Amino acid sequence: MSASSLFRWFTPDGWRKGETGIMIRHFFAFTAAMVMAAALPFAPARADEVLAGQLPPALQTQLADQYDQVIADLVRITETPAPPFKEDKRAALFAQMLRDAGLADVTIDAEGNVIALRPGREDVPVFVVSAHLDTVFPEGTPITVTRDGDRLLAPGIADDSLGLASILAWARLLEANDISTRQPILFVGTVGEEGAGDLRGVRHLFTSGAYKDRIGAFLSIDGADAARIVHAAVGSRRYRLAFKGPGGHSYGAFGIVNPMAAMAETVRGIYAIEVPSEPKTTYAASLVSGGTSVNSIPDEILLDLDMRSGDPAELIRLEQAVLAAAEAAVAGENAARSVRAGTITLEPQLIGDRPAGSTPADHALVQTALAASRAAGFKARIDDSSTDSNIPMSLGIPALTIGSGAGGGRSHSLDEYLNIPRERFVAGMSVGFAIILAQTGAELR
Repeated sequence: MSASSLFRWFTPDGWRKGETGIMIRHFFAFTAAMVMAAALPFAPARADEVLAGQLPPALQTQLADQYDQVIADLVRITETPAPPFKEDKRAALFAQMLRDAGLADVTIDAEGNVIALRPGREDVPVFVVSAHLDTVFPEGTPITVTRDGDRLLAPGIADDSLGLASILAWARLLEANDISTRQPILFVGTVGEEGAGDLRGVRHLFTSGAYKDRIGAFLSIDGADAARIVHAAVGSRRYRLAFKGPGGHSYGAFGIVNPMAAMAETVRGIYAIEVPSEPKTTYAASLVSGGTSVNSIPDEILLDLDMRSGDPAELIRLEQAVLAAAEAAVAGENAARSVRAGTITLEPQLIGDRPAGSTPADHALVQTALAASRAAGFKARIDDSSTDSNIPMSLGIPALTIGSGAGGGRSHSLDEYLNIPRERFVAGMSVGFAIILAQTGAELR
């Protein structure tokens, strides 16, 4: 291996060893599992040029030099609206920013995802690096980024404008240094990650998109915690239960069945369901709507429910118990009050389905991410969550979701914030870039 070779290690089609080169003992703080799996060859001009787990100094310096550009990108992206199902303005902006970063093959697919392909040296499955375009905030929400010292404040600043800005920084580094990768890299800005979007963007990528059969591994950048390595996907099933009845005047029709009562009994029944603490399994009655006026018995009440578990079998059992509780509540209401004007009926509608899955904790991709995070100075840990990685994990494709930057808080709120102290922020951004270089078999020219 030449002195210009950066590193070659895990790829979707196996481990790869360099023919020559010296082992840099401190390049990444590998766990015993990784040492058992393979050796890490590295041949820089001087062994001490690479600190434990960090990027080569030249790349680290260049990443730090991009700090002001990244902040400017963050502001521009965040202040471009991307409400649920209306991400087109931010998609167009992100596509142009990727072109400005030096990527030539940039498109927007049929679902609205931004797709940018950076070719590799070999015709092998692509490595996807993704962040989501959408926010949870409805159309018309005022979004202006403000700065308070080492903190940026705005709805969506960390979730997930930071992920998009990180991708731009990494693309610029790859292009500026003419870094060759064995695997092609597919940079993606997905739509529909949040809420009712139900992962529609990443679902399209893996089931209908042009690269659906060409993805070897997947890295999602989401959030501002560079210590958190999400290797397990929490599955969810979301329902809208429609309780329908005859309705009528609150005084004149008093005594007839009421869908509100059936809904209320359903909630009581659901909250009597026992679920395991391990695997963590949860439910929530989240939203109620319907009715005509304060002096009317409603003819329809809608109840939205969220159910989650990392275990598909537990999720199925919970779903069955919830629907049974709703059916029992409807039957109980029809038996308790007059049905002279009609009965209460139940119409369940599945409005969200996020599959569970995982990338094993001892998988090389997970170990690589943990090592890179620790080397950057973070207390790395593995975790579970519901992210774009749910889809590839459920399909058995190696996938992770990691954070970037230096932390933040109040996600999904109007006072969401992102911490941006320069040194820590750059360290957080270095984690994802180190994973990309390692995963794709990168070589410096």
